[in-house]
Amino acid sequence: MGESFTIVNRTKGKLPRLPFERMKNEALGESYELELVFLGPKEMHKINLEHHKKDKPTNILSFPLSEKSGQIFICPSYAKKEAPDFDRTFTNYIAFLFIHGVIHLKGFDHGSTMENAERKIRTKFNV
Repeated sequence: MGESFTIVNRTKGKLPRLPFERMKNEALGESYELELVFLGPKEMHKINLEHHKKDKPTNILSFPLSEKSGQIFICPSYAKKEAPDFDRTFTNYIAFLFIHGVIHLKGFDHGSTMENAERKIRTKFNV
């Protein structure tokens, strides 16, 4: 891993092997510093409550820290439950969520422009 990208696994589970760094570079550029953190539902619930005042866990949260750095939190156990609802495998859904998160870090809000930006990267990585 380059110093511009780190993965932290705070779960006991095994993480899917995905080209996270290449996806990050495609969306945000090589110089963007990103920390990707996998955590359990309790931690995710706490972060969601603290930052968004939502009293529940969620699948992904992204936080821009500066123009050139950010953090993405993904809750694998939550994503595993949701994946079938989107007709995706667990691994594919994690990739889908990660791409969604990096596009948010680019400054996009939900809508057709964001969906188009996501689709370009999903297509490139077969997600």
